[in-house]
Amino acid sequence: MDTKDSQPFGEKFEFIETTISDIQSAFAAGTLTCVALVKAYLDRIEKIDKSGPQINSIISINEQALEQAKHLDDIYKKSGPVGPLHGIPIAMKDQADVKEMPTTMGSVLFKNHRPERDSFVSARLREAGAIFIAKTTLGEMGAGDTHGSLFGSTKNVYDFRRTAGGSSGGSGAAVSANLCAVALGQEGFASIRRPSTWNGIVGMRPTAGLVSRGGVYAGWPSTNGSLGPMTRNVMDAARLLDVMVGFDADDPITSRGVGKKPKSYTAQLQKNALVGKRIGILRTQMGYASEPDADDFKNISQLFNAAINDLSNMGAEIIDEVEIPGMLDLMAKRAADGKAEEESFRVYVAGSANAPFETMEEAHKSHLFDEVSNGVKTRWGAEKSQAKYNAYMAAREDLMTSFLKTMAENRLDAIVHKAVEHAPTFIKDGIAPPWTDQKGAPHLNTFLIYVPSIVVPAGYTEDGSPTGITFLGRPYADADMLGYAFAYESATRHRHAPDL
Repeated sequence: MDTKDSQPFGEKFEFIETTISDIQSAFAAGTLTCVALVKAYLDRIEKIDKSGPQINSIISINEQALEQAKHLDDIYKKSGPVGPLHGIPIAMKDQADVKEMPTTMGSVLFKNHRPERDSFVSARLREAGAIFIAKTTLGEMGAGDTHGSLFGSTKNVYDFRRTAGGSSGGSGAAVSANLCAVALGQEGFASIRRPSTWNGIVGMRPTAGLVSRGGVYAGWPSTNGSLGPMTRNVMDAARLLDVMVGFDADDPITSRGVGKKPKSYTAQLQKNALVGKRIGILRTQMGYASEPDADDFKNISQLFNAAINDLSNMGAEIIDEVEIPGMLDLMAKRAADGKAEEESFRVYVAGSANAPFETMEEAHKSHLFDEVSNGVKTRWGAEKSQAKYNAYMAAREDLMTSFLKTMAENRLDAIVHKAVEHAPTFIKDGIAPPWTDQKGAPHLNTFLIYVPSIVVPAGYTEDGSPTGITFLGRPYADADMLGYAFAYESATRHRHAPDL
C-alpha cells in the first residue's frame, strides 16, 4: 500500500484503519481538523473509487462537506465538540435521505430525485456532529447484489472480479477500502450482514423497532427492513447505535423499542464479555442456494470451526450443536407483504420534495423500467399472495417460539452461526445467466425480525476471501450481542485492510 495514503497528514495522524476514538483524540490534540480529514477521504474516493481499481462504491459526493467541516472546526475552536460524533465522515447507503444530496436507490427511475430532507437517523447523526460525505451504491431499489442501472456493479475490495454483496455493498466496500470513517446500511434479507462479511468488516442489523426508517425507502408500514451500522470495528458500531436509536412517530415500529435502549451501548463493551457465557452453535445449513459440497463452503466451515475454538478459549461455554425444531420448514414459508410494500413506497415518496412517481405501479409503468436490473423485475413481478403472507406470519410466530424455547432449554446467552456460507460470487454471474445472487446468505434474523444480529470478521480463506461469524440473540439483546462481538474481535483481530 502507498505509504502516502496511510499517512496523508505526515507523522501527525494515521489515516488508514482509523477509528472514531482515534479521530476524536487527534482533534483534541490539535493534530487533525475536520477539513483535513474530509479532504483526505474525498481525495481517496477519487483515487481508489473513481480511478485506479475503480471499486465503484460511491454514487454521489456531498458538495457541501468541506464547508460543513470548516463550520465544525470553527465551533470546535470556540466551544469544543458539538456532539459524540463531531467531525466524523459518514457514508450513507443511497436508500436513506440526506437533505443536501440525491436519493437514487441506484436506479434510473430515481436518477434526479432530490428529497431535500433528512431521514430521522440522518438528522440524529448530524445533530451529533457527523458529516455525510457520500452516498453509497446498493442493489437497485434495495434488491439483491450491488448492481444498478444508474452505476453498474460494485467490486469486492479483496477480489475485483467478485461482488461486494448486497444490497448494502457500496457501504461495505467503502468502509473496508477506507473511503469513509463509518457507514450505514439497510437490511431486509441479509443486506447488511452479507456485504459486511464479504468485505471484511463489522455489520449489525439491530432489533426491529430500535432504529427508525423515517425518510428511508422501504420503511413503514413494511417491518422487515432496518438501518444499521457498518464499521471496521465493533466499538464504532456501538458509537453509531448510541446515536441512531430513538422513537419516531413517523415509523410506528419504533414504539416497540421504547425503554429497550441501555444508557450506552459503548459503555457496556468489555473484552471479557464471553467469559462464562453459554454460546449455542447452530450448524444447520440455511444459506440461500448453498451447496455444501462446494470447496468454498468447506473452507468456510473450517474457519467456522476455528472460530468456535477461539470462543471456547475466551472462556465461553460452547454448546455444540443446537437445533431449532422446524426451522427450515418454517423459513421456507417466507413471503412478501405486497400491500405493505406498495404502501411503504407511497409513504416514502409522499415525504419527498420532488418524487418522480407517486406509486410503485406508476414506476413500474415508466418507460425507464426496461433499464432496471433483473433483480428488481423479479421482485416487483413476484406473486403477491395474501394467503402466503398470512402463512408466513403464522410461521414467523411459530419459529420465534421455537427459537426462544431452544435458547431457554439450553440456557443460551447467544447463538453463533456462519455469517455467510459461501465466498463472494463473481460479478459476471450476477449480471447475466445464471443470475447468481445472495448465495449462501442466512436470513433467520430477518425472518424473525425482532432479534438482533451482528457479524464480525473471522478470518480469510486460502484465496483471500473474508468470512465471519454471526452473534444472534433474544429480542432487544443488542447490547449483549455487541459485547460478545467486541470480545471476540478484541481477542482475534482478524480484519486486515485490503491491498488496494
